Amino acid sequence: MGDLRSNWQKWSEQHSEQQKLNPFSEEFDYEHAMACRLLKGDQGYGRPKEGSKTAERARRAERHIHKEMEEMCFIIRDMGVKCKDERVRITFGGLFDRYVKISDKVVGILLRCRKHGMVQFEGEMLWKGQDDDVIITLLV
Repeated sequence: MGDLRSNWQKWSEQHSEQQKLNPFSEEFDYEHAMACRLLKGDQGYGRPKEGSKTAERARRAERHIHKEMEEMCFIIRDMGVKCKDERVRITFGGLFDRYVKISDKVVGILLRCRKHGMVQFEGEMLWKGQDDDVIITLLV
């Protein structure tokens, strides 16, 4: 019985603490919330609390995005032309025309692939029509 009571007390204290940090709660304490908040550069800043449903959704979304990036590299490898340096290259226009049937997020996935060092291309953004001749090089 004592264990049940201590568990209840622990839950109650955690709930009270959470309500002090919740701006929609009547117990919201601005000074306490500002003292407890993470600052840019702190461990965990910009990340959901570990073990939360939000953290699980973030992991699922990350797995999904990595799957789309791998699929993009597969399509480039499949459609592209292998050059003398053993790298596979394709034009943005050719890739766009093929990949848009699979997903409407062609440019977003390409930008993510570039960020992860999977592909290389010139320019900050690619636009259908004006950038159709831009060469995309597969790095992986």
